[in-house]
Amino acid sequence: MSFLTPEIRQRVEELRTLVQQASYAYYVLDNPTMEDTVYDRLYRELQQLETQYPELASSDSPTMRVGEKPATGFSSVQHKIPLYSLENAFNTEELQNWEKRWQRQLSSIEVAEYVCELKIDGSALALSYENGLLVRGATRGDGVAGEDITQNVRTIRSIPLKLQLDNCPSLVEVRGEAFLPLDVFQQINQERLAAQEQLFANPRNAAAGTLRQLNPQIVARRKLDFFAYTLHIPGQDNLSIACTQWEALELLQQMGFKVNPNRTLSATSKEVAQYYQRWDTERLNLPYMTDGVVVKLNSFSLQEQLGFTQKFPRWAVALKYAAEEAPTRVENIAVNVGRTGALTPLAQMRPVQLAGTTVSRATLHNADRIRELDIRIGDTVIVRKAGEIIPEVLRVLLELRPPDAQVFQMPQNCPVCNQPVVRTLGEAVTRCVNASCPAIVKGAIEHWVSRDALDINGMGEKLGHQLVDKGLVHSVADIYELTNQKLQTLERMGNKLAEKLIAAIALSKTKPYSRVLYGLGIRHVGSVNAQTLTQQFPTVEQLAQAEINEIAAVYGIGVEIAGSVHQWFRIEANQTLISRLQNLGLQLKAEIKETPTTSLTGKTFVITGTLPTLKREEAKELIEKTGAKVTDSVSKKTDYLVVGEEAGSKLAKAQKLGITCLEEAQLLELLNN
Repeated sequence: MSFLTPEIRQRVEELRTLVQQASYAYYVLDNPTMEDTVYDRLYRELQQLETQYPELASSDSPTMRVGEKPATGFSSVQHKIPLYSLENAFNTEELQNWEKRWQRQLSSIEVAEYVCELKIDGSALALSYENGLLVRGATRGDGVAGEDITQNVRTIRSIPLKLQLDNCPSLVEVRGEAFLPLDVFQQINQERLAAQEQLFANPRNAAAGTLRQLNPQIVARRKLDFFAYTLHIPGQDNLSIACTQWEALELLQQMGFKVNPNRTLSATSKEVAQYYQRWDTERLNLPYMTDGVVVKLNSFSLQEQLGFTQKFPRWAVALKYAAEEAPTRVENIAVNVGRTGALTPLAQMRPVQLAGTTVSRATLHNADRIRELDIRIGDTVIVRKAGEIIPEVLRVLLELRPPDAQVFQMPQNCPVCNQPVVRTLGEAVTRCVNASCPAIVKGAIEHWVSRDALDINGMGEKLGHQLVDKGLVHSVADIYELTNQKLQTLERMGNKLAEKLIAAIALSKTKPYSRVLYGLGIRHVGSVNAQTLTQQFPTVEQLAQAEINEIAAVYGIGVEIAGSVHQWFRIEANQTLISRLQNLGLQLKAEIKETPTTSLTGKTFVITGTLPTLKREEAKELIEKTGAKVTDSVSKKTDYLVVGEEAGSKLAKAQKLGITCLEEAQLLELLNN
């Protein structure tokens, strides 16, 4: 029997420090400080001691990077902070347009710096640290929820298991990109070729496939790398940790992360353009793939002022490099009617290979775009994949235009219901405004039954179209009044299948309020924003009665989304729909924990800065126990601002609005009373 002595405990700690320092120098700094043979000897000694003395095992030990057992599957996890995607720009002109847009959002044009970082072509990861230790690694997923792949993340040696920072915040969220270096990618494909396995198409696909391997030992062998690019401190104002993106990147380095060294701080958009143009050629010499430049406003204060659209932060843009292009012939231009009534012209083209897929259709967006392109049926065009995803027509080769090329005109009547279409002054979109238009109803049903909305299993596009064509459904509420007898009037619908569908429809009534809100198809409200709104407005009545400024004050929403939500609830037909859905048993309020009624019930608190003794989450929990709520943004509706050290811009705003400001001691006294 082996006895654990203080000397052995000290030796284990010493070995962990030596191995971790050597690993950090090799994998993060790319500057080895120890011979491989020495590293291996120290690593084996540490491994033997931890085996001999299991009580010394620690989750942050370098020996714990590779798990022993393969996972049986990945569980879904909610992100504490949503992972928003970025708006794309494809040239310096579009960069300037983005700059003008964010400047228009501010009351006065401010001089701003930009941080430029290379856009790594890999897979986004969300890393969670508690008290400095890595507790979870997750994929991006849909931005709201991803898959828990912590076992695999622990194998990436450029991701620290323990943050190298004194007085580390209790909760730290880090975002970054996992990727495969080009030499490793080539080696993997050579091995797959020798094993007669299908080759990976590109390093990005290989990285994504590797991260979802159930066996972490396979992941470890593939030598994924990682660059960190975003730092969040949940429940705290980032301004209390770092005031700028540049400072945040430096702090990430201090924590032990690898941060891309090819970044720069630019004083003007002209300097950004120069950086972008320089790396268009120099990126070919990099040991990893990059498909553009990410441009962010450096100031966190400006980022907070600008906020988000439905999908993107207004303060950042991805400036992409030219995508693959190919010529093809336009054989026809059709018009699609979407669920919002928008008429979208589509170029139907001779099939062409583009970025690994066959492309035969491309959106032409609207009448203005058609006029700008001067595109006609019969033209030869250059088509590309915008962001390597969406096919679009780039330009027309006028020199190849045939004499019989046909000019296209947007229809004056809806191609589905034949009702007159309208184009609102100041908008580029032509719309059908007939709420009973079968195309609009079909689109609304498709959206309602989709996975992120009510997720009604068995009710796909084809069945939804049949229901509308047969006159059985005129709105999403009608779905819940379908009977077995009505369903059996549809093609290939027998009694057993009808029963299953009725059961699936009934099950959808249990879906949470956020999914119902998203399913309503309110313009600009995506699944992420729907969750945010239902957290701040726990019942549909509260949301329906909220003013635009109240909705816009919610973090991640903004004026455009708020205006759309406010307008939607003012339409009588939508009010009727909500009433019907409530009567039918749909969930239109969030689950709320019962709290006692106190003198603070209904009051709104905001916390800013670092409190002397309480952690942010502890203070929030104490406040919410009184029936009050804690929000992120200061507004006229805020009753109290709890102020700690380095309070930031929220304190100035609260003082301007005349909001009561409390120090920690005053807060505790108020809560006790």
